[in-house]
Amino acid sequence: MITANQLRAARALLNIDQRQTADLADLSVPTIQRMEASDGVIRGNVDSLMKLVSALENAGIELINPGVTSSAGGRGVRLREHVTKPKTKNIKQSKSSPLRTMERTRE
Repeated sequence: MITANQLRAARALLNIDQRQTADLADLSVPTIQRMEASDGVIRGNVDSLMKLVSALENAGIELINPGVTSSAGGRGVRLREHVTKPKTKNIKQSKSSPLRTMERTRE
């Protein structure tokens, strides 16, 4: 299960927009928009949900569900270490955020 908040947080961690998320999961942009507009747990076609979760996991996202060990409890997302940039059909690189620039200078 994935919530709308987890989906938005996962996109932010990957630094991708809704269109790129749709490409990554082989779904339509309106489907991603409906999922993000959900209240709480995303409800929808099981196949679409499986595509979305699988695409996020392949891109390096780990979904944290209730009851799973975490320091503070609750739901969340985390980016696994040592993952490559997600591959989408026509992904355009966005300008580096100041946080990403700081991360690169530390390496």
